[in-house]
Amino acid sequence: MQQLDSFVTQYMAMWHEPDAARRRAIVADLFAEDAHNITSRSEQRGIDGITARVKRAHDEWVAQKHYRFVPAGNTSAQYNLVKFFWHMVPEGGGKIEALGLDVFVMNQTGKIQALYQFNEPTPAS
Repeated sequence: MQQLDSFVTQYMAMWHEPDAARRRAIVADLFAEDAHNITSRSEQRGIDGITARVKRAHDEWVAQKHYRFVPAGNTSAQYNLVKFFWHMVPEGGGKIEALGLDVFVMNQTGKIQALYQFNEPTPAS
């Protein structure tokens, strides 16, 4: 469980890291070289593609709009799969603006081989 908590902490830090070189280093530490990230709108492959996707999300949601991504609880792992729920909330707290589920397929070395991201309906006000 401690290893899973450390993984989630590093994964969340990746989205909030303002320094491009450090952000890329986190991506390279978490993801396999040939990893892929799949959302309902796009697919990225490799460290460069995933780093670019994280940069776009950081620039729009964290840097410009001042949101934070936070764990929503109920993270668990079975064999080589990890499920992770998250919320996007205004910096400093407030109403949940977005929520989602990330499913990670881990490789034998403990890196993310595939990341499937699902957006969930937001709760009614």
